Amino acid sequence: MSTSRLSGMPATVRSPSKRDFSLVARTGYAARGVIYLIVGGLAALAAFGRGGGTTGSRGALTELLNAPFGTVLLAVVAIGLLCYSAWRATQAFMDADGHGTDLKGLLIRGGLAVSAIIHVGLAFFALSLIFGQEHGGSSDASSQEWTAWLMSQPFGQWLVALVGAAVIGAGIAHFIKAWTAKFERHFDMNARERKFITPVSRVGLFARGVAFVLIGGFFVVAAWQQDPSEARGLSGALQTLQQQPYGWALLGLLAIGLVAFGIYSLLESRYRRVAIPG
Repeated sequence: MSTSRLSGMPATVRSPSKRDFSLVARTGYAARGVIYLIVGGLAALAAFGRGGGTTGSRGALTELLNAPFGTVLLAVVAIGLLCYSAWRATQAFMDADGHGTDLKGLLIRGGLAVSAIIHVGLAFFALSLIFGQEHGGSSDASSQEWTAWLMSQPFGQWLVALVGAAVIGAGIAHFIKAWTAKFERHFDMNARERKFITPVSRVGLFARGVAFVLIGGFFVVAAWQQDPSEARGLSGALQTLQQQPYGWALLGLLAIGLVAFGIYSLLESRYRRVAIPG
């Protein structure tokens, strides 16, 4: 029997919900990191002629399934993606990071809500691969399908253009975040750790910003030409980059940056300060 019980005083117990929610957030960041490591690694192999091709998030999940113990690994990542979605939703709707309710804060929180939805979709795609209901699918095909649906709605051309502009805006926000290094305020790290974490994080954020700007640009082109087939996901953006003059070098640089973003996500899993609402 504990001392607190003998004295008639209630035992002080740390809230398991807060501890568990921190685990949810960190598991989510780790899952995102694994996906970007695969995407960046495959892009680097393609850039330097080592076989394989570029792929996006869905392709990365398919590659994971084909790895040794792939079903188990994919199931773990799927759980991680659901955790990441839950954390993004908490950031968006409970303002876990204190973005506020002004226009800028609402835009950031809106982007976090969209991220939550996207990662739920990725998680269910991973689960469908495990149960044999999907045979893989590119991010391009998915982008083109929902672009066609959106374009068929009233003012659909403008809606697609708005989506493209929003994605480009997210890319620019990544550039700003990389330049200002404001992400440091969310990390619990000492000066020695900062010397490694900050440069890697900056490179990763800048590379993801480039990817977003490319993807958003394709949506704007699709809206301008009223052609859903012009829409591209991450896989298509990487392939297009590879086809440019000196494309192998451009793709190689972006691939290294995407690997850095994967490392940044893993660092978030370890060092990020998770603010628990309530």
